[in-house]
Amino acid sequence: MLKHMTQKRSHGQKKDSDTSTEQSGKVYIALLRGINVGGHAKVAMADLRQMLTELGFDEPRSLLQSGNLVFRSAERAGAALERLLAAEAEQRLGLSSDFLVRTADEWEALVAGNPFANAARDDPSHLLVMCLKDAPQAERVEALQAASKGPERVQAAGRQLYIVYPDGIGRSKLTGTLIEKQLATRGTGRNWNTVLKLAELVRD
Repeated sequence: MLKHMTQKRSHGQKKDSDTSTEQSGKVYIALLRGINVGGHAKVAMADLRQMLTELGFDEPRSLLQSGNLVFRSAERAGAALERLLAAEAEQRLGLSSDFLVRTADEWEALVAGNPFANAARDDPSHLLVMCLKDAPQAERVEALQAASKGPERVQAAGRQLYIVYPDGIGRSKLTGTLIEKQLATRGTGRNWNTVLKLAELVRD
């Protein structure tokens, strides 16, 4: 697990909890949706890490420039944490973006639950995991699979969608916009290489 580095605060206020309570906080991964792509929603990872520190979250780290954050929180979780981060990013950084949050345990389950083991081994850059705000209904997943006329393969598991793009993501007609429309929820994708790097980061 991550080493304890910063004193726990909430919105700039000191907390009365002792060090042992702070260290018991869970490790989270937060993925930002649609930033630093084609000049859209540009933000520096250093600014996001600083925001997390100012909000009182411990040990903020980032991976790549696509918006992958790892930190510890003892107070908030789930949808409440997603709403807080989105609101603070807009207020502090002028950034309008969804945050998709998973615990370290949920991320490990995401890795273990991959239904496309061959793609993960042989072509990880073309295997995408899309984290979703809400678990889609089974009929919507079936509709998405029916709408995909190309070689892509799609499987859903809870709030995750696993997609194999054998011919690459850039030229595929199975776009993020189509996926979100069919599933009636928002999400953000990371290729398998990034998924594994994040898994290593939360174990460190």
